[in-house]
Amino acid sequence: MELRAEAIVCAVRPHGEAAAIVRFLTHEEGVVAAYVAGARGRTLRPVLIPGNIVAVDIRARSEGQLPFARVELVRSRGPWLSEPLPAAAFSWLTSLTAASLPERQAYPALHQALGGLLEAICVAPSARGWALALLSYEVLLLRELGYGVPVPRPDERDWDAILRTFDRIGRELARYPLAERRKDVMAARTQLRERLGRISD
Repeated sequence: MELRAEAIVCAVRPHGEAAAIVRFLTHEEGVVAAYVAGARGRTLRPVLIPGNIVAVDIRARSEGQLPFARVELVRSRGPWLSEPLPAAAFSWLTSLTAASLPERQAYPALHQALGGLLEAICVAPSARGWALALLSYEVLLLRELGYGVPVPRPDERDWDAILRTFDRIGRELARYPLAERRKDVMAARTQLRERLGRISD
């Protein structure tokens, strides 16, 4: 396997003293897990933040081998990690993507949608500017995985309706793609929901 592409960092799992197994979402290959040496060192730790866009060079000698990856930063989400709502949204979206998508199956629509959504979270003045886009991404993910759940689009001016839709989609996600990893991944969504709930209508 040999792949050079821009990718979204979705999950970083420590491995050994300084390395990590990183799950990247790419346009061509979908989610790809790769070993990154020095991932938790001073140089790469700020690069491998979930939500960051990186240029990745992934190589493996055989299909059954865990690939090795080299990464370079393209777009950092680090400045937004100090903001409670964007940080919670990044955590949830990347966790959802890493946990629900099968490896090495391309989902170009999801890759494009997630990239656009992460950027929207960075530039919108408040969560009201990206909450509906987040719900749309979740519905798209369910549909791409074969769960055609009908979810009416709430009025963008009705914050309570947006939160009710958020709760409804959450039940579908926990029931279907995240059924086996519900506790681990849904905790990130619970935190996001609590923070969204503090916004007054």
